[in-house]
Amino acid sequence: MARAEPHCPLLVPVVWLGQLIARLPQPMLLALGAVLTWLAWPWLGRRRRVAARNLQACFPELDTAARKRLLARNLRATVTGALELLRAWYAPTRRLRGLSTLEGGEHLQAALAQGRGVLLLGGHYVQTELAARLLSLHLQHPLEVMARRYNNRCIEAMVDAARHRVFAGVIAKKDVRGLLRALNRGAVVAYLADQNFNYQHAFVPFFGIPAATLTTTPELARRGNAVVIPIFFHRRDDGGYHIRLTATWDGWPSGDASADAARYMAELEAFVRQHPEQYLWVHRRFKTRPPAETEPFYR
Repeated sequence: MARAEPHCPLLVPVVWLGQLIARLPQPMLLALGAVLTWLAWPWLGRRRRVAARNLQACFPELDTAARKRLLARNLRATVTGALELLRAWYAPTRRLRGLSTLEGGEHLQAALAQGRGVLLLGGHYVQTELAARLLSLHLQHPLEVMARRYNNRCIEAMVDAARHRVFAGVIAKKDVRGLLRALNRGAVVAYLADQNFNYQHAFVPFFGIPAATLTTTPELARRGNAVVIPIFFHRRDDGGYHIRLTATWDGWPSGDASADAARYMAELEAFVRQHPEQYLWVHRRFKTRPPAETEPFYR
């Protein structure tokens, strides 16, 4: 029996508003992000505390004033990232042309020429789904995304419909079988494994801190007969975006799952250090601790 669609009358004006925001000129969208950050500041308390704790641990070389400035820039980038998510879902293609540059597209083209699936291995940059949308336009090739589901049926209905407008498929975060089916039929799937995992993980350094990191990525690629292509993405100072694809790292996978997870984190860290304000520091990346650590990382 088909699942009934939820009755969500408020979704219509919300979607209309999202479509309007998605069509804003880039300077206006970024300015709106700054205004919304200022307005939302009192309600960002918990997320602000998490980001502050992460930045304190990951950038001990910065003094208090410098970390506060970085925190402010990060929260602004994170709030703006919500608007960029609407851009990814609802912007007409003509609004996105010329907004980004691509480096390393030949790596993905070579994999597609072989008829193999591609696992685009990235990180939780604050504009991740916009990166996927822009890359699909550069390559003129549809992308699929792995994404978590929402508990609220109305929000899930809106988000799922929006994603299916612009992506070839949406795979649930823990749907391994769905991911393998997609890769084995030659799909390009945006995949992130840099958040806190309390299963199938190893503790590997991320900014010098043991971080619970998923270890199954190389095995998923093997089972899906897929090429792993790292993807890095950031907003440039001029308001445009840059996408960088690289070849699979030399010697990766190595056969040692923990070492491969550590290499992934090391490569991601090197990139995040270049654009630290554009990483999702509001996530509790270090929530799961090694058995020897009895004190919680976040309070």
